[in-house]
Amino acid sequence: MKAAALLVILPALAAAGPVKRGQAAADVGSTTSDIFPPASTTADAVLFPGESEVGYAGATLTGIEPAAIQTAAAFAYKDEDSFRFPLVIDEPEGATDGDDFDLSKYWGNLSPWYSVESDVYGLSGNATPQVPDTCTVTQLHLLYRHGARYPTTGAAPSAFAARLAAEVAAGGFASWGELEFLNSWTYKLGAELLTPFGRLQNFELGVAYRNSYGHLLNNFTEQGTLPVFRTESQDRMVKTANNFAAGFFGVPEYLDQVNIEIMVETLGTGHNNTGAPYEICTNANGVPGTLGSTAAAVFADTRFNGTLARLQSQIAGYNLTHTDVLAMLEMCSYETHALGYSSFCKLFTEEDFRDYEYYFDISFYYNNGPGSPVAAAQGKGFLEEFVARIKHTHPSADSSINTTLDDSATYFPLNQSIYADATHEVVVLDTLTAFNFTPLWSQGALDPTQRIDGNVFRASRLVPFATHFTTQILECADTSPTKQVRFMVNDAVIPLDKTYAGCLADEYGRCSLDTVIGVLETRIAEIDFDYDCFANYTAAVGHDYNGRAPRA
Repeated sequence: MKAAALLVILPALAAAGPVKRGQAAADVGSTTSDIFPPASTTADAVLFPGESEVGYAGATLTGIEPAAIQTAAAFAYKDEDSFRFPLVIDEPEGATDGDDFDLSKYWGNLSPWYSVESDVYGLSGNATPQVPDTCTVTQLHLLYRHGARYPTTGAAPSAFAARLAAEVAAGGFASWGELEFLNSWTYKLGAELLTPFGRLQNFELGVAYRNSYGHLLNNFTEQGTLPVFRTESQDRMVKTANNFAAGFFGVPEYLDQVNIEIMVETLGTGHNNTGAPYEICTNANGVPGTLGSTAAAVFADTRFNGTLARLQSQIAGYNLTHTDVLAMLEMCSYETHALGYSSFCKLFTEEDFRDYEYYFDISFYYNNGPGSPVAAAQGKGFLEEFVARIKHTHPSADSSINTTLDDSATYFPLNQSIYADATHEVVVLDTLTAFNFTPLWSQGALDPTQRIDGNVFRASRLVPFATHFTTQILECADTSPTKQVRFMVNDAVIPLDKTYAGCLADEYGRCSLDTVIGVLETRIAEIDFDYDCFANYTAAVGHDYNGRAPRA
């Protein structure tokens, strides 16, 4: 039933008599969880032998590797309902028949990734990830985020649950109407780990990239080597790389067809790691690196007033705050990803979700985007690694690069036709900032005090769950020089003529690889990792710093 229909019914019910107000149960807000597999159990390989032992596998002839990115008639975009299947998502409060507002695209970095059209960033017409007919792909570089996860430890949703539990312990509360479900609601989310949907996202991404770029594996066959894909040591990051590899290579083939390099990620230990540069960049964890978080919190305190009053009128014994409203919005996102559906989503209007998105826009623009004084420094490591891979040289040690690993041909191979690195969304955006992709934020510095609709920069487009930054190295018959490069973020091709000196306008978003490498080497020299990460300086929101610390 649509929310609008409910609004028609509820007044009639109210006129028929007083609303029955249920009392919150004693376990409201408590954490509940399930444990699987049962303790002391494991799959029995003796009673249930594997394929190699049973035999009778039948025919196992393989065909050629797919290369759909250059052979298909069109590119397969991930849009409509496909990007969030099998999640069930309500329409916002007050929606009417015919509304096409998809609230899951307004969850900032908690949105599921979806295909973005190239015209959002200034390219149109023929600019799709599909390779032009005159070109072939010779190399793929992929930087991607883990899929949907539970909230991080101590995040807003669990804090909200704890406040409800404390209120019950202190005397209880009662809720009715839209909030009736709170009378029996418990906190069902874990922490940090991938959800089933998150695993699916990374698995599907692996399948999609095998379908598009599988032919590049032939290079490894010719060399007699296996690919090295990289990730970090957090559980969700290891599982992210495993699920991507399972989609790309198959199960159980991925277990022995790719080497997955796991880099240590532990804050404060001093381990250099381009996939987690904030570990060693002091200012990233101080005031310079949290400008966006602070400004977003101030913005949120000025929004949601109408919804706060509406919801407060349906609960007694508990005083809702702006912090609670934001936590309930996050609960909508996290419960949907983890449980497949959330009753919290239908509490909020389209306007609320637009403000919710802008809250994240402010946070990411000023924490990890061009408005951050430490973003480019954190993204510099991967930028240097990218250039090193293209030039077949090991990178220098003037950023978060781990030279123990990157000076090794084993752990940092220079002759792969496919590179795939798993990381976090903040690092993806840091990297895009380091690459200086100005079309992604062409509107200029975001207003931190009021929502401005129509901005190019949107967190749900750039840093959603399973976001991915793709680079195609091309050989093209219709260009001079023939070696070209294209960059894409969630299927949107970036117009390089609008950001890189020497790149000409091109309907496909291509630019000479030599020209781009020259631009990126200049950019590397501009970014002062030591100053941006360790110097004492003052920065504030409202500015586009190009991701670099201001100088006096």
